[in-house]
Amino acid sequence: MARTRAAARPSSITIGYTKGLAITAAVRALRDRNPDGKVHTRLLAWNDSRGALLEHRVDAVVTRLPFPTDRLRVTVLYDEPRVLVVPRDHRLAGKESVTLADIADEPIPHVRQSDPLLNAYWRLGPRPDGRPAPDGPLVEALGDKHELIAAGQAVAIGPPLDHATGLHPSLTTVPLHGVEPSQVVLATRTGDRSRLVTAFRKHAEALLTGTHRAGPIRTT
Repeated sequence: MARTRAAARPSSITIGYTKGLAITAAVRALRDRNPDGKVHTRLLAWNDSRGALLEHRVDAVVTRLPFPTDRLRVTVLYDEPRVLVVPRDHRLAGKESVTLADIADEPIPHVRQSDPLLNAYWRLGPRPDGRPAPDGPLVEALGDKHELIAAGQAVAIGPPLDHATGLHPSLTTVPLHGVEPSQVVLATRTGDRSRLVTAFRKHAEALLTGTHRAGPIRTT
């Protein structure tokens, strides 16, 4: 009975999130309704969501697909448009929108040791006509990619970051039309029935709806 009661009480939870995604509303609601629980947050690298969950460094993650979802419970919170990232002096900077045809020959960086699924998704390769995405420089990290773009050596496709959420000051973004949006999701470990994890899921579904919400919440 003592073990059952202890398991039912809120204890602690670490909530991960990736750059450009706000989790404050759901975290605040969780803390307000569970004052005896310890609620921690952790900013994760863009490609570390799955590893952080399975290694128990975090208990829930708000992040972007795609990544392998086996052994995870994934709930789609909302859709988010993908944008083109270019230097401020690029020929396409300042346009209302662009399409894949506008960047057909623009080199797009490869991220070293990135998951192939993730790399292909953000490079949009292959293109709808079957052509591979144009090869760009090989980079180690997101910051390196931004420096290359700022230097005029490549362009990139990414989420709608701004300068407050990690976009390089010499870069700007342009809406990219004709491309499926990315999905912002809540991910937890399959079978995790922690009271705080369950409570956070409810708050995330209710409060983390974003500005580009499209369609009902879906769980896999």
